[in-house]
Amino acid sequence: MTSHPAFPPPPGARAYPLHTSRGEFAVVDSSPQAGVDGRGVVLMLPGFTGSKEDFRLLHEPLAERGYRVVAVDGRGQHESDGPLDDESAYSQRELARDVLAQADALGGPLHLVGHSLGGQIARAAVLLDHSPFVSFTLVSSGPAEISVSQQQRVKLLRDALAVLSMEEVWEAIQAMGPPEEVGGPARGLGDQDLLRRRWLGHSPAQLLATGRQLCTEPDRVAELAAIPLPFHVLSGAHDDTWPVAILDDMALRLDARRTVITGADHSPNADQPLPTAHALADFWDGIGPA
Repeated sequence: MTSHPAFPPPPGARAYPLHTSRGEFAVVDSSPQAGVDGRGVVLMLPGFTGSKEDFRLLHEPLAERGYRVVAVDGRGQHESDGPLDDESAYSQRELARDVLAQADALGGPLHLVGHSLGGQIARAAVLLDHSPFVSFTLVSSGPAEISVSQQQRVKLLRDALAVLSMEEVWEAIQAMGPPEEVGGPARGLGDQDLLRRRWLGHSPAQLLATGRQLCTEPDRVAELAAIPLPFHVLSGAHDDTWPVAILDDMALRLDARRTVITGADHSPNADQPLPTAHALADFWDGIGPA
């Protein structure tokens, strides 16, 4: 992994490689300032084509509420290394085991947050072993496969990756529309050069494997509901990837806290970071210090 992060970390945060039993993972880590009582540690997982920087606008407001936030690039995402052509390294179970290794390295107990694809990987980790976690928040992450329209976009991306280089695919995406519409948010993260650098940091095998997962994920809500954790389902008021009504229903099935962020779409952490941070902290405050 790189020792020179492409995106400067937010004020008060530092970027470094987190050493785990399953290798190193690039993280951005922020803690409350001196004099602010610590209330817990949060592990955040980004979505498809996204990265740890998707949470950069949450660090400061959550630190002010007493939470240490560790946002991570998963295996083969942005600044975390991973095989370029071995899709088996990115099976959902392998990625879930990475999450458990990250939690072990941080020392737990943790509040777990997953955005979009990251929510489904986090769910798989919780189903393997929920003991490192004290709560689980799904941000714009649904119960099963993504919508038909998004499946079509992911299929276009996977078809392109099969015949084009990452550089050529980036140019094709630019011609099709904003890259944030095929996965993680790009708004507010940096200029086009930085976003291009982030894209080129991704492993094509990771994108192929996780894109397939998004299009075929089964409904595992009943399994998750049997896990003794507090759940939170948070989303924007509009979402093309999983319709809001589907997220509402999932929250009911999980007996979860439900938050809808006004003025946000698939990425409330980027669209409306302050209301999103306050909703997260309010949920964790209700659970108590970890």
